[in-house]
Amino acid sequence: MSKGLGLFFAIVGTALLAAISYFMSAGRPWMAVLFAIISLAFIGSGFVVKAKQRKSKE
Repeated sequence: MSKGLGLFFAIVGTALLAAISYFMSAGRPWMAVLFAIISLAFIGSGFVVKAKQRKSKE
């Protein structure tokens, strides 16, 4: 994975996790659950992209 793409996944993943903590402190549990699902999907997609790029290099 290129450094730019890795940085993108790191920043967006961190922002999504920060959004979960914000919604938990704001008293909106459904939004926290929604962003937890979104962040898991986004972080998982980062691993998928990394695996596909690694496989294509071989």
